[in-house]
Amino acid sequence: MRPLKLYNSLTRTKDVFTTHEEGKCSMYTCGPTVYHFAHIGNLRSYIMEDVLEKYLRYYGYDVKRVMNITDVGHLSSDADEGEDKMLKGAKRENKSVMEIAKFYTDAFFSDCEKLKIKTPDVVEPATNLIPEYIEMVSRLLENGHAYIAGGNVYFDTSTLEKYYVFNDHDEEDLKDGVREGVELDTNKKNKADFVLWFTKSKFEDQALKWDSPWGVGYPGWHIECSAISIKHLGEYLDLHCGGIDNAFPHHTNEIAQSEAYLGHDWCKQWFHVLHLNDETGKMSKSKGEFLTVSLLEEKGYNPVVYRFFCLQSHYRKTLTFSFDALDNANVAYEKLVKKIAALKEDGPIDEEAKAPLRERFNNSMCNDLNTSMAITALYDVLKAKTNDATKLSLLEEFDRVLSLDLLNAAKELKEKEADIPQEILDLVEERTQAKKEKNFARADEIRDKLLAMGITLKDTPQGVEIIR
Repeated sequence: MRPLKLYNSLTRTKDVFTTHEEGKCSMYTCGPTVYHFAHIGNLRSYIMEDVLEKYLRYYGYDVKRVMNITDVGHLSSDADEGEDKMLKGAKRENKSVMEIAKFYTDAFFSDCEKLKIKTPDVVEPATNLIPEYIEMVSRLLENGHAYIAGGNVYFDTSTLEKYYVFNDHDEEDLKDGVREGVELDTNKKNKADFVLWFTKSKFEDQALKWDSPWGVGYPGWHIECSAISIKHLGEYLDLHCGGIDNAFPHHTNEIAQSEAYLGHDWCKQWFHVLHLNDETGKMSKSKGEFLTVSLLEEKGYNPVVYRFFCLQSHYRKTLTFSFDALDNANVAYEKLVKKIAALKEDGPIDEEAKAPLRERFNNSMCNDLNTSMAITALYDVLKAKTNDATKLSLLEEFDRVLSLDLLNAAKELKEKEADIPQEILDLVEERTQAKKEKNFARADEIRDKLLAMGITLKDTPQGVEIIR
């Protein structure tokens, strides 16, 4: 198999993927802040990270994937200012912070299940590791990388040789305090310094607080991921993933504090997924109403179709969502499932015929996880001059990575159509064709004929549903 190349946000090049220990891969992905439902823009990152993890396993790596759940400390401004998002959610719904955390954690994993996203090997809520944060902050104070001011403990970015590791822009554009609405923290020695531990903040009614050597308080957001990763994956991390909006300041701060704490380089490879926009711009919970998996279901969409929509684009391209685009993805998905449903399961599997088709799939995935070309490889299988049993075997193999539920969906379609007489199926197909040709009189005539036979048709985004 050819070498796996991934774009590395740290080097800004496509690098051959390597790990510290041969055959093993330690993988960390930033989890959700569980103060509200995840919107489909958030979930694009988790879908692409899921595909990456599954392909690494397919490629032969023994992967250990860790993800945090942020249930404390993530403030509403990246500049360590503003209200804790968890407290904000609790006030909105008149519940305790931990009730909010439990409800939205469950909701997040329910969405993941619908999108065929595998649960990571380790899921660690931030509130579980308070002693580890305190130990890490203590060492950073001891080795001169942190200081106390105004009751808070800050990381001192001036102690680093280079802080803006992901920056290919003007450093001034990335500094805390330059964006509209961000207030300057006068306790900081340098604009870019960030809080490791709060005992003083604008919000004294912070719901979750713990004893520490610096007073009763709570951890800063950034310290959580570093400590959780080091606890479960050790001092050397192979792969860190997240949305592109986490690159600065969150991932930048993770690198700063982790390497200052450990005394050596920390993570080799950084994998960032670009934004999903709607037609008005980047999706955000702050806009009010936002798109969720549940809302897609209410509109009649199978959540797997949204996964298919995401996989049709490269993870390093900004993707624009619209319902028209989702409808197009839905039509393509339904056609793909129908083609698979038409395959027969008899006959021997031709291993020799598999090799060039598998190579096309791997060439796509090894080229910086090119999922759109990997989907093309599915169609190559369907068009290949080999028997159906071989095709089904390959489709099942590739779908262990893509997780589009193709064979199960095809099986359900066959079972559904097996109970419907061919005469009715032919009439439904004729009606569909008539509607495409804008012959609505003929379409209505067929619909009435079916109704007289006791058949009702329901047009859905997935196609025509036949109801007896």
